[in-house]
Amino acid sequence: MNLSVKNLKLFKFNSGIAMNLMKLEKDEIAKRIFEKDSTVWKSEPEYDELIKNRLGWLYLPVRMKENCDEIISFADDIRKEGFEYAVVLGMGGSSMCPEVCRDTFGTREGYLKLFVLDSTDPETVISIENSVNISKTIFIVSSKSGGTTEVDSFFRYFYDKVKRINSENPGNHFTAITDPDTVLEKLAKEKNFRRVFINPPDIGGRYSALSYFGLVPAALTGIDIKKLLKNAESIMYNCTLEESGKNYGIIIGAVAGELAKNRKDKLTFIFPEKIKSFGYWVEQLIAESTGKEGKGILPVEGEKFGKPSEYGKDRLFVYFTLGKESKKDKDRRKKFTGEDFTLIEINLNDLYDLGGQFYLWEFATAVMGSILGINPFDEPNVKESKDNTGVVLKYFEEHNELPEQNYFAEEGELKITAPAILPGKKTKIKDYLKNFLNQKKNGDYTAIMAYTAKSESTEKMLQKIRELLKSGLKTATTLGYGPRFLHSTGQYHKGGGDNGLFIQIVSEDKSDAAVPGKPYTFSILKQAQATGDYESLKKHNRRIIRIATGNNTEKGLKELYGILKKVL
Repeated sequence: MNLSVKNLKLFKFNSGIAMNLMKLEKDEIAKRIFEKDSTVWKSEPEYDELIKNRLGWLYLPVRMKENCDEIISFADDIRKEGFEYAVVLGMGGSSMCPEVCRDTFGTREGYLKLFVLDSTDPETVISIENSVNISKTIFIVSSKSGGTTEVDSFFRYFYDKVKRINSENPGNHFTAITDPDTVLEKLAKEKNFRRVFINPPDIGGRYSALSYFGLVPAALTGIDIKKLLKNAESIMYNCTLEESGKNYGIIIGAVAGELAKNRKDKLTFIFPEKIKSFGYWVEQLIAESTGKEGKGILPVEGEKFGKPSEYGKDRLFVYFTLGKESKKDKDRRKKFTGEDFTLIEINLNDLYDLGGQFYLWEFATAVMGSILGINPFDEPNVKESKDNTGVVLKYFEEHNELPEQNYFAEEGELKITAPAILPGKKTKIKDYLKNFLNQKKNGDYTAIMAYTAKSESTEKMLQKIRELLKSGLKTATTLGYGPRFLHSTGQYHKGGGDNGLFIQIVSEDKSDAAVPGKPYTFSILKQAQATGDYESLKKHNRRIIRIATGNNTEKGLKELYGILKKVL
């Protein structure tokens, strides 16, 4: 890969970054990170073990090389037995890397077609079930903690399906990836899973791409995992360099960290089509790692790359190219030359450079955390969302219904509620939206949180709404599907600064599926997660509006787009 940083022409930023690079070199930050020195991030004694127990990812490119033959042998056995499909049942860090690898590399001939289930949306669950032949499917139950509610629900659902066609040994269709001594490991032994991969316990989920969590699914699709690790290893050695000006991870971390301290905290990624899904993974990594203590760096992926005039001055751009850059891409990038924006340019030689990118951004994010003075390896507000969901589910079990939601206005397919905006006043949705968006301040971002099934039509409408908000408000925008974003940007929403406008979109489910052994269905679980998230954001006094689109999501989103267009 090749890396360059351009347009650092504003003296106060340029000077700050140069000083930071010199300080990082003087303080031997690279060396101390590899020595697992927790004071790189926090000097208080109570953080020492917490941080040291999350740094196992540092040596994964070397550490996992000795496990490659074992993983490849497992994948070969699965193929020989006639399995044609693999389904990862996971959330957050355990599912993002497999999705990126599948979307980037596709499936090699003769290997398994991979699906990733990380949504409690019942239509999504049923869609994956209908896309595979259960009798020829291996299910990979992936959970670091082993007790994630969503993953447990996915397992219960598909174990029941497998049991109906293979009552003697349904466990033969299941493999687990988890930490040592978890509930999942115990379950796997009880249910006679064909294999349990015990992951190193000193690795957080979002730093686990190059561990069993990422490599096992990758091998099943035919990716050369040795080559992937070899590329990552080369970047690992680069990140050991003590000379900061040559250490890619130090450079990126220093630039992003220093600019964030100067209110340029919207780290905006521009990808070529072939590797655009890498944005899902890096978004989770940075948002969940840095969004805490009222600080953070907001990763922005998936926005349409526009003209310089469409962006506020709070952006830092990371511009990726793959192989030779096309004239069209080169021309649009050059439009930013001379502007008051900073561009980090990264050129990848081929798809296997992605292995190095997983490592590079993990290391760079650790450096960002050091500059911001936060612990980038915990996720305190993720547990908060889980707890809120539990409260809502308990209410459902006791009352056989979810807590009632009070909507202040209804119009067509839409219903809307907005705390602290026109309280108690009956008015039109347009007025609620106008008052909500008028709260926008300099440096804000707009987050669309969609608790809907992800379909081509839904994605198209949500992206239209997103672009409208970006151009109309001149804010950075993010788009996340619930509940998966709760394990990524959800931490930033609650732990980061109060600079977000939150638009929660919920839809009624056209179909549903029971969770075997539980009193709730997937639809109830999804709605409970949406309500829990909404209540959590209210508790943090975030500016939030909740919009229900009824049972016709596409029609509701079209109506919302029309109203927003008038407002903006």
